[in-house]
Order: sequence, then structure tokens, then C-alpha cells
Amino acid sequence: MSASLLRRVLAESLGSAALVAVVVGSGIQATQLTDDIGVQLLANSLATVFGLGVLIALLGPVSGAHFNPVVTLAVWFTGRRAHDGPTLRDVAAYLPAQTVGAIGGAVLADAMFARPLVHWSTHDRSAGHLWLGEVVATAGIVFLILGLARTGRAHFTSVAVASYIGAAYWFTSSTSFANPAVTIGRAFTDTFAGIAPASVAPFVAAQIAGAALGSGLVSAVFARPAPAATEDGAVQGEPELTAPAIS
Repeated sequence: MSASLLRRVLAESLGSAALVAVVVGSGIQATQLTDDIGVQLLANSLATVFGLGVLIALLGPVSGAHFNPVVTLAVWFTGRRAHDGPTLRDVAAYLPAQTVGAIGGAVLADAMFARPLVHWSTHDRSAGHLWLGEVVATAGIVFLILGLARTGRAHFTSVAVASYIGAAYWFTSSTSFANPAVTIGRAFTDTFAGIAPASVAPFVAAQIAGAALGSGLVSAVFARPAPAATEDGAVQGEPELTAPAIS
């Protein structure tokens, strides 16, 4: 990454804030327009797909557009030996920026719809099948992001990640939070997209487990590309694994 750490951290914070504002704001708008829960979820998921795709395309060249602590950790972990991913210093800066940004995005969405700025969610999401849904959703997003980078197809990330999140809204029982920062941010709003604070820790634990599973699947399925030799015989390093990412 050529951008300074400060610019990258700012991009991660702004991107996370915008993502949660889209998720929460579209959820509020949907509930105001219809009482049909299916239509509400459809509106919420479509807005998230489009918003996420735009954010990755815009901020990916600056920070990698992770907007997600488990993605940042997975990219760091898989690239640590080859030194082709973020450093520990980057990780230490990205994670709090993503979380603070996500909280700010929830507060902003509430403000735009004249809701209390901070109103803890009462939407309980404590159930084993929901945790399983989060494991599956997070494993899938990490597998997708790292797999695209490993196979040299990172330029498809904005479309692929947004499409996956849109699908996972519907095929996972948890509606695919798949992101600890977003999960924490959504606890601050008692709206359609909220999650009760007591439900946050198990969701985050499931997301971490899913990220570990997704990283393991990448190692099992995709071989690291062999370093390419240049004309003068020098060996080039592997592609950088800071592909744009999220949920």
C-alpha cells in the first residue's frame, strides 16, 4: 500500500461507518415503508449489496477496504511469513478504527431518522443455529477474499464480496453479520438491524471461528503461486494479500 497509515486508517474508519449507516439506515427505512418482514429484508440486503460494492471500489485502492477485523486478521496471518500483507502495526491501527467507525455509522443512521442516537438493541440473537450461521457466513467471506487474492483475481473483489453478502443475507440463519465491528456497531441501535448487547460476544466468537475455518480452507484448496522469475533471474515476491474485503 502506498498510502500512509493515517490515510489507510481513516479509510477503514469511514468505510466501516458508511457500511453500518447503510445497513442500519436501510433497515429503518424499510420498516417505515412496509410491515412485510420479507420485503424489509429484501430492501435491507439490496441496499447493503450496492453500498458495499461502492465502498470497496472507492476505498480499496487506499486501505484494501477490509472494514472487518476478522478479514484484517486473516489477511495478516496468511501473509505474515511472506511479508506480503499488512503488518502488526497496521492490524493494531485497523481494528479499533473499524470498530469506532461502525459505532459511528449506527449513531449516524439513527440521527438521520430522528431516532435516539444511542439506544441499546433489544433484538435477541442468542441461539445455536444463529451462531452456526455466523460461522458459515464468515468462513465464506474469508475464503472468498483470500481465494481471489491467492488466484490473482482480486480485481473481482468489489462485485464478488458484495454479491456474496447479498446471498448470505438469505441463505444463513443469522442474515450474515460476518463482521465483529459491524456486530458491535449494530448493538447501539434498537432497530430492524440491531443486535442485543448480550448476543454480541457469541456472534463475535462464531465469526472468529469462521475466519479460522475460511483461512484453513484457503490453504487446503489454493496452492501459493510460485514466485515468478524476472528476465535478469531475480525472483519476484508473491502478490500482496491486501485485496479489498468486508461485511
